Amino acid sequence: MHPNGYTPNEVNIIHNRQGYLGQWVSKLEPLLEDWEPLWIEHPTLGSSADFVALPLTQTEGIELYPYNLENQPEILVRPSDPINVIGFPFGLTGGGALAIWSTGFMATEPDIDYENQPKFLIDCRARQGQSGSAVVSHYNSGLVPMMNGDSVAYVNPVTRFMGIYSGRINAQSDLGIVWKASAIKELVDSIK
Repeated sequence: MHPNGYTPNEVNIIHNRQGYLGQWVSKLEPLLEDWEPLWIEHPTLGSSADFVALPLTQTEGIELYPYNLENQPEILVRPSDPINVIGFPFGLTGGGALAIWSTGFMATEPDIDYENQPKFLIDCRARQGQSGSAVVSHYNSGLVPMMNGDSVAYVNPVTRFMGIYSGRINAQSDLGIVWKASAIKELVDSIK
């Protein structure tokens, strides 16, 4: 929200340049058409959810690297396990247009809804500018615990998309809210 009450009517998105990994291109996407929002809210949560989908209209010359919400690795994640928030704290980048990885820990059971909504808590020093960031469980390699009780050896990185970071529960706490991947998938599926 702008401190002077301005209403944004477009968003500038930095994308990967198609065919040139490590190069970026800016695209402006409209947020409003005739003062009506172009974003799409969750089909049942509506405005009570702190995330939306915005259909991209400016995709020429860009390369997308989406998370696969259909066939994710079944990495086991429990309270106290490491978790990563991948975003832009205070508007900073990790070089070029790359995000910064902030590491924290699961603070609640990821399978149990927090406040009767599809979200969970993490303990992480995430800050302003990281709202909307991807939250993932990530291993660069090695033995990874799986939900079926086994551990699988990976020689390459493996990542499970857990959800979207929504901000801290209050300004004095490092406890942050994450909307679950299942809710994000419901929104995406409702658009298809």
